[in-house]
Amino acid sequence: MWLPTYATPFERASRFIVLSFAICVLLFLIAPLFVIVPLSFSHDPFFTLPVKQWSLRWYADFFENPRWITGIINSTVTATSTAILATTLGTLAAIGITHPAFPFRKAAMAVLISPMIVPIMIVAVGSYLFYGELGLTNTRLGLVLAHTALAVPFVIVTVTATLSTYDGNLSRAAASLGAPPLSRFFRVMLPQILPGVVSGGIFAFAVSFDEVVVALFLTGAEQRTLPVQMFSGIRDQINPTIMAAATLLLALSILLFGTLNLLTRRT
Repeated sequence: MWLPTYATPFERASRFIVLSFAICVLLFLIAPLFVIVPLSFSHDPFFTLPVKQWSLRWYADFFENPRWITGIINSTVTATSTAILATTLGTLAAIGITHPAFPFRKAAMAVLISPMIVPIMIVAVGSYLFYGELGLTNTRLGLVLAHTALAVPFVIVTVTATLSTYDGNLSRAAASLGAPPLSRFFRVMLPQILPGVVSGGIFAFAVSFDEVVVALFLTGAEQRTLPVQMFSGIRDQINPTIMAAATLLLALSILLFGTLNLLTRRT
């Protein structure tokens, strides 16, 4: 927030110091992420800085290697399925929780967002044991269901925040005019909360696309996602192609959160 024109010199100096400190902290946190970018364009087969010779060698290897392509396809299909399922369930749950007549609202909210709090290793082991009894390990369905459990809390939090600004009188007015519940939702409520729903879907997609721990437990060779492939590459043999994959993931994250920023402004 910009200071008014009548701000004192002390207020201006304080704002400058705080802003400078915030920028320094932000650079300290995100600078390591961007170190991988020049490494992905290096021609050398080792991780060396500064880059001696620039090349697209590792990007070519990434897009020509069937293992990486399979990982991209598996991650995209899993993340898309997770986003659709988590957005649907999370939106319905958020609408139910925010209803004035909903009992035990705080307890239900705590249970629904618990996957955000529970350590991911516990979730992975529990999912492996539970889905193993159902025969869903080494299947894409099992992975989608597990990722949906992890992604639903993000949708609930996002949609709940959007519903806090929704005027319930609009739905009551539509009901007084004879609109059935589905029509009230799709024609009155959904257009108003759509930015929050889409934001929750983007969060769900990102959570599923980047998740690796649960995927390690639940996937087999045919369902191996891109993060799992990257983890296996680091464990077995360090290859600069991983830097190309990491750079592409970084670009995807920037694109997703840029879209989120636009939706937030729209809201």
